[in-house]
Amino acid sequence: MSQLSYFEAIVVGAFQGVTELFPVSSLGHSVIIPAVVGGQWARDLSVSAPESPYLAFIVGLHVATAAALLVFFWRDWVRIVGGLVSSVRYRRLETGDERLAWLIIAGTIPVGVFGLLLEHLFRTTLGKPIPAAAFLVANGVVLLVGERLRRRTEVTENAEATEDEDARLGRMSFKDGVFIGSAQVLALLPGISRSGLTMVAGLVRGLSHEDAARFSFLLSTPVILAAGVLKVPDLFGPLGAGIGGQVVAGSVASFISAYLAVRFLTRYFHTRTLTPFAIYCVTAGAAALVWLSVA
Repeated sequence: MSQLSYFEAIVVGAFQGVTELFPVSSLGHSVIIPAVVGGQWARDLSVSAPESPYLAFIVGLHVATAAALLVFFWRDWVRIVGGLVSSVRYRRLETGDERLAWLIIAGTIPVGVFGLLLEHLFRTTLGKPIPAAAFLVANGVVLLVGERLRRRTEVTENAEATEDEDARLGRMSFKDGVFIGSAQVLALLPGISRSGLTMVAGLVRGLSHEDAARFSFLLSTPVILAAGVLKVPDLFGPLGAGIGGQVVAGSVASFISAYLAVRFLTRYFHTRTLTPFAIYCVTAGAAALVWLSVA
């Protein structure tokens, strides 16, 4: 990891910021891209190695990605935190902000528990290029199936368009919130997208693409932030020796790319679907499988 160049750090940081929010799996790309590039990248950038400094670097970038989400949705988070405070203070659950705050908490609990229990096992056993490529193909199939299932349900796009987005989300049941949040557990598998699965779960439960994307981003912010914060101490120990500058450079790239990604996606899903991302995942995953199998 001491060989990690600034160019590699910036490229990895930019990819992480985009692929964390696009429904294409950031961890999957972090595993597949170094293997496809080969050479020094394949030797140094492995998340499956025990006490991997690359993993510490990658997960450390999550702090920058979460920061970008917090900056973009700062008005929402002010209202959500205010709703949580008022809910606890007055022991009530009445306003949309109060309900949304507890929906996010309820939806975060499953991935928090399973992440602590299974993250290391999944990463070390499945965090290898070929399994990651196979899961990327599976991710694309899930996105396609999600779109088909949505078309079979009664969904009113842009229902009550004049209503605030967070108010619409706040009307969800806690059963739906936990169902959508639980989909994040499968994103522990490299190649499976957190935002993709939560969006599919939201679509299946009757949300529009716009509302499913918004709830996915709000729901993922505390998870991404917690994952990054847990690994930050590693960057100040032996695993981070000699790469402080690279971490800063990668984090800046990750912040910028994540901010631009969420800005694009919140507009994109106002009128469009997951289908292009599904096609990309199936195509890229299949191509990577062929490449890695014959290389």
